[in-house]
Amino acid sequence: MSPILPLHRRTAALALSAALLVPALAACGSSDDKKDASASPSSSASAEPKAANLTVLAAASLTDVFKTAGAAYEKAHPGTKVTFSFAGSQELAAQVKQGAPADALVTADTKTMEGLLAQTNGPAIIAKNRLVIATGKGNPFKIAGLEDLADTKIKVVLAAPEVPVGRYSKQILDAQKIEVKPVSQEPNVRAVLSKVELGEADAGLVYKTDTLKSGDKVAVVEIPDAENAVASYPAASLKGSKNAEAAAAFVAWLTTPEAQKILQDAGFQKP
Repeated sequence: MSPILPLHRRTAALALSAALLVPALAACGSSDDKKDASASPSSSASAEPKAANLTVLAAASLTDVFKTAGAAYEKAHPGTKVTFSFAGSQELAAQVKQGAPADALVTADTKTMEGLLAQTNGPAIIAKNRLVIATGKGNPFKIAGLEDLADTKIKVVLAAPEVPVGRYSKQILDAQKIEVKPVSQEPNVRAVLSKVELGEADAGLVYKTDTLKSGDKVAVVEIPDAENAVASYPAASLKGSKNAEAAAAFVAWLTTPEAQKILQDAGFQKP
């Protein structure tokens, strides 16, 4: 039989046991807290998205600037590859509706994007643009404004009305009650500019940014703001993407200061 300790010694023993037990319980608690913290949403949300091969469908007018933007994004996100497919926004919309494998979409107007709400995630405007008149080298017909495009001696080329830039062109010409009979209607803005550069047309309505790399191949006639149209460029990840997280990260990056500087250096306006 164990000897019975005096009361004062039993009290001291119990106090010692309690003192030893508290750190042990605290240690268990801190382990659980660490486990909970590592699994917290805020911790996982800040993680870098997994590297992926992204396919981005983009409006033709973004051809040059997105090559620069894509290279910058890949440098900042090692292991990620961004491949662009450029075309008229209406062509891109058709590809999306047909289920073409892609991860993100950027159009040159909000109307086209709005027609794809079932296929896209929360579009965001990343840039804006304005129209100008591109004329032949040296502006031989001395075109000074929209009204001069009504002269039947001048061969004018426009984008087709279903193309965003074609729709904007019709909008500003109709607003000024100017009737233009184009010699051709092209599938995208780059095709319009190419016709003028090659001398196959005397003038065409294009985005201001498209003329910046034409050098002296074309002359540029500005259109006053009161007679002009503003083109907005929405970007969205696609619901059918197999790289949903990486696609969303790329679209979000397009609104960052780094991407915005690239866009604005290329002549695009703030969204």
